[in-house]
Amino acid sequence: MEPEQSDRRIVTLKDVARNAGVSISTASRVLDERLGTSQSDTARRVRAAADELGYRRNVSAASLRRGATSTIGVLVPRLTDAVMALAFEAVERSARRHGSFAVVATCGDDPDEERRATEILLDRNVDGLILATARIDDALPASLRARTIPHVLMLRTDDVSPSSLGDDETGGYLAARHLLDLGHRRIAVLTGPDFTSSGRDRLRGAQRALAEAGVSLPSHHAVHTGYGVEAGAGAGYRLLAADDAPTAVFAANDNLAIGVIASARNLGLTPGRDVSLVGYNDIPLAAQLPTPLTSVATPFDQIATTALDLLRDRDAAPGTMRRALPTLIPRASTGPVLDRAPRA
Repeated sequence: MEPEQSDRRIVTLKDVARNAGVSISTASRVLDERLGTSQSDTARRVRAAADELGYRRNVSAASLRRGATSTIGVLVPRLTDAVMALAFEAVERSARRHGSFAVVATCGDDPDEERRATEILLDRNVDGLILATARIDDALPASLRARTIPHVLMLRTDDVSPSSLGDDETGGYLAARHLLDLGHRRIAVLTGPDFTSSGRDRLRGAQRALAEAGVSLPSHHAVHTGYGVEAGAGAGYRLLAADDAPTAVFAANDNLAIGVIASARNLGLTPGRDVSLVGYNDIPLAAQLPTPLTSVATPFDQIATTALDLLRDRDAAPGTMRRALPTLIPRASTGPVLDRAPRA
C-alpha cells in the first residue's frame, strides 16, 4: 500500500543536485525563478530531476536567508473598477516574471481605510508597496517616506514619492486634438474627481489642445465628477440636454464615457453621429460596445514593470517620475461634426 503523502520524506535541494549530478549551488541557481529560465543542458537536467523527485522550492526559507519575502503589496481603491483590476493584473504579471508574488488590498476612497489596509500589507512583511490610490492630498506617501518604507505610486503622483504613470497630459491633448481635427468646437470635458492627479493632468492636456486651436472651454463644460458610469450618465444628461449642448465630450475614463453614451441614447442622440465621445484607458469593454468607443489606451504593463523597477531601485531620487506614452484608438463613437446649432 502507498504511504500517506504526509509520511513521505521531504525532497531537498541536495537530493535534486545529487540526482542531476551537479553542485547544490548550481541546482539552486537553476531553480530560482527570479533568475529566469536557462535552456542549457545542465539546467534541463536539474529541472528534470526536480520534477522526477517531486521537489518543491522552500520559498519561506529562501526569503529568510535573503531577509526578504519576494512579496509586493498593491493597494487599490477597488477591484470592481476595470482600470484597477487591469493595473493589479499587470503588476502581478510583471512580479511573476521576476520571481515575486503580488498581493492586493482594497481601501475605497477613505484615508482611514487606506491606512488600515496598508498596515495589513506591512504586517505580512511585504518587501514594498505599490499604491494605485488616487488622492492628490493623500497623507500616506509622506508617512511611508518618514518611515523609510519602500513604495511607488502607480497611475498617479504626488510629485515627491517615486511614481510610474501614464503621460496623462499628453493623453488629454490627444483626445481633444482628435475632436478638434474632426471639426468640433463645442467640446466638454468630464475630468473625474478634482482630487486625482490623472483627472487634473488630462484636463490640462485637453485645455492645451483647445488653446492652440483658439477654442474656449466654458467653465460649465469642464465638469468634475466621480469616475463611475452613473456619474457619467448624470453629467452627460445635464450637458447634452442644455441649450448650448456640446457636439463632443472627452471623458477622463471609459466608465464616464459609457455613462454619457447611455444619456445620449436616452435623449435620442446617436453616438458618433449626433455627438462624439472619447474615453480614456481603453478597457476591454470599450471595443465591444454597440457603438465602439474611441479611447486613449493606457500601457498598463509598461507602467507596472516600471513601478517594480523603481521599487527595487532603493537609490531612486525624490520626485523620480516615469511616464509612459498613451495611444489614441479611434473608433465609431467619434465622427465629423454635424452642422447643428445650439438650441434657441
